[in-house]
Amino acid sequence: MSLCADCFRGVRHEGEPEGKIEQIGGVECYVATPSVDYPRDKVILFLSDVFGIPLLNNRLLVDDFARNGFKTIMPDLFNGEAVDVAAFSDPNLDRRSWKAKHSPVSAAAIVENVVKVLTESGVTRIGTTSYCFGAQAAFYLARANISHVTVLSHPSALDVPADLESYHANSKAPLLINSCEVDTQFGPDCQAIADKIFGEGKFAPGYQRTYWEGCAHGFAVRGDLSDPKVKAGKEGSFKATIEFFAKYL
Repeated sequence: MSLCADCFRGVRHEGEPEGKIEQIGGVECYVATPSVDYPRDKVILFLSDVFGIPLLNNRLLVDDFARNGFKTIMPDLFNGEAVDVAAFSDPNLDRRSWKAKHSPVSAAAIVENVVKVLTESGVTRIGTTSYCFGAQAAFYLARANISHVTVLSHPSALDVPADLESYHANSKAPLLINSCEVDTQFGPDCQAIADKIFGEGKFAPGYQRTYWEGCAHGFAVRGDLSDPKVKAGKEGSFKATIEFFAKYL
């Protein structure tokens, strides 16, 4: 499945980012480090939507993970060519041309460069939290058993059921999916298939899926927080993600 229009729009959030930009393995990354003592051998990789590091919403979320005790790194998956946040209000964005230049395969290769440096520096446990576009890179790391815990929020561009079946067959990483009511990328049919493949103890490492009524694709990172249901979905999915990492990472 390709990316949809909802992958390229949303609402900008407000706040002051606290992390910093670092080069890791030749890749520009936004890095947030907990202000309290934290396990140096564990890292969360934040695999972003198409707006990447420039989108304030993404940086604020990375900071939130650090506040909860996890060093968190958001690699630039697009070599400096993330979609401009002006696309939020640009109905004429040439999505086709952008997608032709930036594939999940190329993003996975970028993340591997970061992982190599992290493992050489002593990191032994890697969790991934992905939003929209980042899902394919997360699945790549998990199926190769490079990462150890996987969280997907409104994933994009997954081949269902093939990618889910491959994950089940090859990965040892517990899986959390934060899903929602309106999602052309991972809607009710895909959600039901995921539950059928992983649910009721069928996936030994661990599986959980949350569902947020009144929310649409992008809610966990670009949702309109003036809508109570969207606000509840964003905050609830984040809480579920933190608890999942606390349990499994």
